[in-house]
Amino acid sequence: MCLILFAWNSHPDYSLVVAANRDEFYERDTEGLAYWPEHPHVLAGRDRADVLGSPGTWLGFTKTGKFAALTNVRAPSEKNPDARTRGELSLLYLTSQDKPASFVEVNSKRFSHYNGFNLLMADLSDPANAEMHWVSNRILMGQNIRPRKVFPNQPLSPGVYGLSNAMLDTPWPKVNHRVAAFAQVLAMDHGQLKSADQYLKVLADTHHASDHELPSTGVSKEWEKALSPAFIKTPSYGTRSSTVLRVRKDGQFEMVERRFDAGGTVGHDVITGALSTAPGSNLSV
Repeated sequence: MCLILFAWNSHPDYSLVVAANRDEFYERDTEGLAYWPEHPHVLAGRDRADVLGSPGTWLGFTKTGKFAALTNVRAPSEKNPDARTRGELSLLYLTSQDKPASFVEVNSKRFSHYNGFNLLMADLSDPANAEMHWVSNRILMGQNIRPRKVFPNQPLSPGVYGLSNAMLDTPWPKVNHRVAAFAQVLAMDHGQLKSADQYLKVLADTHHASDHELPSTGVSKEWEKALSPAFIKTPSYGTRSSTVLRVRKDGQFEMVERRFDAGGTVGHDVITGALSTAPGSNLSV
């Protein structure tokens, strides 16, 4: 997942609105959006790659109102090829009984086992005490990304946010441009779970940043340029899925996923439902 735009408690009808692109190599084996047979309350895509750890997901939601989404932190020089797959963290949260803050407290010691990540977690199971948190195992020190040793409680205030492959709200061109476009679509959304295509249009933007706008993340300038659009397309790597999730304050939700390969669109699913109490399950990793 390389771009997540989201609105937390900043719309009169929605508790949470998410529009996100997952970027990955086209050859990486993936299953599309569905409820998982072994975790029937979890609605998510599934990573099928041969990885260290428990194959998980980049973005998911549960019938009980838990949300998780993950991006990697782009820092090629410190990448550990023997690290565990980051997607298991999303699934671990979705299948746990923990609230976001307690999840971080319970699992912070394991965060060093992963390459750099950002993890968003929300819990809407108790509307009066709904919460959303961001956690990363990296920290920006000057111009350098470093491993984080301490994990403070970081609940998010109501607002509109953008997350890519750096820290939350780092002003990369795609984050700045798409947050503004996302906010416009959000303002025109009347809360009826209609017009998801307008959010998908925001995610489909292929505009490349100009050279002077490009961040410096340790890859070549050519690769920085190729990775700068919201929707990425190269011969071997690109946006594999675009997802829109909207959760109404009355518990009704809709999740839309559009999938792509090197040739174009290969799938489109719309799943609707209502929040309910479902038996939790636990994932051991």
